[in-house]
Amino acid sequence: MRHRSKLWTLAAFLLAFTGTLSAQEYFGRNKPSYESFNFDVYRSPNFEIYSYLKNADRRKDLADFAELWYRYHQNLLTDTFATTNPLIFYNDHADFQQTNTISGGVGVGTGGVTEAFKNRVIMPIALTNQATYQVLGHELVHAFQFNRILNGDSTSIQNLGNLPLWVVEGMAEYMSTGSVDPHTAMWMRDAVLNDDVPTLDQLNNPKYFPYRYGHAFWSFLTGLKTDMVIEPFFKAVAIYGVDAAVPMVLGMSKKDFSKLWQDAITAQFKPSIAGKEKNTYGKPILDDKDGGQMNISPSISPDGKYVLFTSERNLFSTDIFLADATNGQIMKTVASTARGGNVDFFDFLESSGAWSPDSKRVAVVGFKRGRNVLLIKSPFTGKTLDELAPADLQAFSNPTWSPDGKTIVVAGLKEGHTDLYAYNIRTRTLKQLTDDKYSEIQPTWSEDGQTLFFSTDQKAWENGRTYGRLTFNLASIDIVGGQVTHYDDVFPGADNLNPQLDTAGNIIFMSNRDGYRNLYRYNLDTKELTQLTDLAVGISGISHYSPAISVDRKRDRVLYTLYGKRGYSIYRATSKDFLDKKVDPNDVTYAAAQLPRLNRAIKSIVDQQIAVIDEEIIGETAPLTAEPYKSKFKLDFLTGGGGLGVGNNLFGTNAGLAGGVQALFSDILGNNQIIANVALNGQIQDLGGMVTYINRKGKFQWGRSLMHIPYPYYSYDSSYLENNNQVGTVVVDQFNVYRIFQSGATGFVQYPFSSTLRAEAEIDFTRISQSLRRIKEYSRYDPFYYGGRGQSLGQDQEKIGDLPGFSMPGVGAAIVGDKSNFGLTAPLQGYRFRAGFRQYLGDVQFLNPTLDFRGYLRKKPFTFAARVMHTGRYGRDSENTEIFPPLYLGTPWWVRGFQGNIAQNLERDGLVTLDNLIGTKIGVFNAEVRIPLLGPKQLALITTNIVPADLNFFFDTGIIWTRFEQFNFEGPNGKSLIRPLSSVGASVRVNLFGALILEPYYAIPLLKGAKGGFGLNFMPGW
Repeated sequence: MRHRSKLWTLAAFLLAFTGTLSAQEYFGRNKPSYESFNFDVYRSPNFEIYSYLKNADRRKDLADFAELWYRYHQNLLTDTFATTNPLIFYNDHADFQQTNTISGGVGVGTGGVTEAFKNRVIMPIALTNQATYQVLGHELVHAFQFNRILNGDSTSIQNLGNLPLWVVEGMAEYMSTGSVDPHTAMWMRDAVLNDDVPTLDQLNNPKYFPYRYGHAFWSFLTGLKTDMVIEPFFKAVAIYGVDAAVPMVLGMSKKDFSKLWQDAITAQFKPSIAGKEKNTYGKPILDDKDGGQMNISPSISPDGKYVLFTSERNLFSTDIFLADATNGQIMKTVASTARGGNVDFFDFLESSGAWSPDSKRVAVVGFKRGRNVLLIKSPFTGKTLDELAPADLQAFSNPTWSPDGKTIVVAGLKEGHTDLYAYNIRTRTLKQLTDDKYSEIQPTWSEDGQTLFFSTDQKAWENGRTYGRLTFNLASIDIVGGQVTHYDDVFPGADNLNPQLDTAGNIIFMSNRDGYRNLYRYNLDTKELTQLTDLAVGISGISHYSPAISVDRKRDRVLYTLYGKRGYSIYRATSKDFLDKKVDPNDVTYAAAQLPRLNRAIKSIVDQQIAVIDEEIIGETAPLTAEPYKSKFKLDFLTGGGGLGVGNNLFGTNAGLAGGVQALFSDILGNNQIIANVALNGQIQDLGGMVTYINRKGKFQWGRSLMHIPYPYYSYDSSYLENNNQVGTVVVDQFNVYRIFQSGATGFVQYPFSSTLRAEAEIDFTRISQSLRRIKEYSRYDPFYYGGRGQSLGQDQEKIGDLPGFSMPGVGAAIVGDKSNFGLTAPLQGYRFRAGFRQYLGDVQFLNPTLDFRGYLRKKPFTFAARVMHTGRYGRDSENTEIFPPLYLGTPWWVRGFQGNIAQNLERDGLVTLDNLIGTKIGVFNAEVRIPLLGPKQLALITTNIVPADLNFFFDTGIIWTRFEQFNFEGPNGKSLIRPLSSVGASVRVNLFGALILEPYYAIPLLKGAKGGFGLNFMPGW
């Protein structure tokens, strides 16, 4: 029975410990999994292409570009792939967000990813052809980078840690875009204008966007040393880091090279901003003074009174707001992923909201359940009035509402092509307006509702690319007849985007025809072009194709997004605020878009390659044939180590082994995973391991696992053998080596309703058993030796064998919601909840329910947090504390101020009894005011990048009991044994470099005569 009791105790500890680990992870958002994609496999000379696209022409087009990019990159990097490289295409971004190839979430702004272990390139087809081709080229640079590092003779995966993001991403941008880019040039002009050109060391600061600054860096470097420097410099940085690579490869000190870089940026862009530094048009109505650095995608109401825009001013999410169009005063949060609804994201990157003609409703594009939806909302209440999800069109953007209020036109992506679609919101019918391989985007209605104006890349397909790019010209389509008119005499070869109509019916649009991003007006009758702005930096949203202007046709108002000081502000202007500068429609030059190249005699090989894409892309690959996809497991990574040793210890002379190995296997799509862990610490019977299989292909994600884990522990006793005729008194040291074995099998399933709500269930069988090995050491008793142990007389070992064990099968289920946003040390906004149970069966039987509800209301800079929680044990063995120790109310996780010595003092003073603190069922209520104290500027009161910390004021209260009858029982002193205990206090939670959150606190029990005390908690805030 003694062994059995120890087994129960340690088993309870192990299960409790396991429960603690689960508690840290039983919240969390879900990776969306709404659809199962039936991929086929297509092979080209250098790629295995995984796609479920039905459009064979588009599929071959993507394969052609992949092969062309491979040839271009190989030419500079002098590297090849040993085997065909995986290339995985999703039909649209909503599908891409569900990819299982990577474990983390995929945001709206992620255009593609390349992962290292299988060197997979994973990306969606983008809304524009040019974005698709450029992202493909960018990601394939990463594939070459990973291939060089992971398969190189002097590099390994550890070398990836030497590569700054600006080196990696900048190289990919340069090799897929070249040295002429209006978007990167705009960022560099902003840096020069604000005297904020970073040093090489400062480039590591995330405030300097690695894509843009890295792009400029590689253009500068190759303009100094030719494109032949790309491969040796990248390799040297991977092996030695930037500090050593600069003098090693470039032959100059890092300090001198850094200054040369800064001087080159300044010299390149200072002339292009000369005389424009103070040019502004209109006045800012929404900028960072109101809290958001990103104020984008303006959409003014038809009555001119309101503006709908997108901003991150709520900090934790990018939301849609309503503001006064005159002064920018915020009136309402119209749509937010952090507040209600099951929308995963809003399309803030390349879309803006659309107003109904009566200015009473707005339409915004969201991502929900694996597709795009149109949410019709009241801008004044935020209420969702309708939700439109066209059955034949899963992906779309850029909505525009017809003047009669019946139709919304969108740019829709279907089978790899972007066309215009009209959706009748009354009849719920969809009509396709264009049907071709070209990208038609950013539609807007004429005043009479007969014509749509838009931007298209058709003429770039027909007339050729500009600097390797498919640029956009202005066009219109007759709604009734379907005739398309191209205004290709307007800045041919430039990107002419975001057309809007003014009060006179002229087209207001933005163009990069001179390497800047400015506003222009095109008179449809006279064909006259007028430049309206001449800005030092430029008009832009986040991406090159983001909408950035909106026109009030009745009140002569134009809203536009101005980029500056690494942020985005919305300006309001009228016609009298603008220039009236007539320009030649053929005056197109990209001089201001040229990135720095110190030696103009050095020609960019990258520029030369992408300049002839049109000639070289024809017939790049043979027709593709499909193969059915077969799931094949391959090793992703293997980690661990071990050893073998022989030595003497208290338990005799033994051979010991130590080591552990973790391996991850998966198929190419990540739908199936096997995770195996094997560990050995001691002798062969200490071998343990766990293997888990997870299937993530469908809506139901399920898996199973097997485990066998040994837990050794020890006991010691000593005794004496008297009157031994040969040696006298003998000291006997007895060591008991126990091993508890936890063996079992588990099956589990999870169903995510959305990224914030899921149901989960599991069934398992666990067997707890143990063995005992007894070792006796004999020593001659000698009082002159320490402990009386003199000459060693030998050792006996006895294997007692297996001892009685027990089985604990169980079932459990839960519904889990998590729409919280984590701050520095704790959630600061949203909510979390978990309602579930676990039923233990077999030798031990009890029910363990969990009800846990948490809410967080943020009123900058404060967060008001509250938690209500109940857990406990019910049933046959729920009160058997010899098997499972009781719960303790005074743990810092539940009610602070009743821990350890404080509880002892309170009990000594008669203020509490043990029955007030222990039991098998618990109910807790907590409330906190959380104030981010130290941290980043956007969040904390005191700006620092060293040790983030929160200041908290709390109220905790809870009650614990074993039987409900106890509520009616009074103890010998006339006080109820069951009563709530409460405390108030303050704490500071400190985030120690992301590894540990430490919470020292001072709590005062709310008991007459009680004194406060200090305590320490080691968990993130609830």
